[in-house]
Amino acid sequence: MLRRNEVRHKLAAGEEVYGLFSTVPEPAVTEMIGCAGYDFTVLDTEHTLVDPQQLENLIRAAETAGLTPFVRVPEADPGAILRALDAGAMGIVVPHVRGRADIDAAVRAARYAPEGMRSLNGGRGPGFGRIEPAEYIRRANAETMLIALIEDAEGVEAIDDILVPGGVDLVLPGPADLSQSYGVPWQLRHPRVQQAVRGIRDACARHAVPFCAMSTTPERRAEWRADGVRAFVLGEDRDLMARALREHLERTSGS
Repeated sequence: MLRRNEVRHKLAAGEEVYGLFSTVPEPAVTEMIGCAGYDFTVLDTEHTLVDPQQLENLIRAAETAGLTPFVRVPEADPGAILRALDAGAMGIVVPHVRGRADIDAAVRAARYAPEGMRSLNGGRGPGFGRIEPAEYIRRANAETMLIALIEDAEGVEAIDDILVPGGVDLVLPGPADLSQSYGVPWQLRHPRVQQAVRGIRDACARHAVPFCAMSTTPERRAEWRADGVRAFVLGEDRDLMARALREHLERTSGS
């Protein structure tokens, strides 16, 4: 059943929030992320093979652990947006936002009228009838977040046009794909990539749209925090688990 979006409300109150990308489609892993104390997870259905029933169970696991579930959908797929929201996602991460048209299409798919034209449905969102339909529509539009993932040079250049009309609740930079877009694949610290990320952040500040930093070190988080950033993605579950396994082997094998 539709819940209060704690990430949205914490950001509105000026509090910090922390999350992880999740590419391991296993409910127990999602539950562990919540039990570890993270505020949100971005369940990946763009690069990860996840069927709709599996996604719904990942979202259930997040709810059980008090974790706000966002879903990264495949590019330009309104059907995937609808299914993720019907399954209980509290936010949609839209990849490869290159212009305002991408946001307009996502708003149409993710929000009910009068803001959009999300298809009407029952099911688990309104608690199988516990929430009156008109009230559910109002609450869903108020609580669901639309998150723009800017990971192309075109999106950086169009960032003001993307943000000015509204409809975007949070912005994420995608340094990896940005590096490829600028011709320096995986050179995430390249000056051109860093300049692009800074440009995205500056535009968010100009238009009062929350910015979510991709930050894996305390030093970098301190820099973003000093700049007023309050939302952080701290990495990916798959990378964290692989690193922990390697470190465990090194410690226990003596190698």
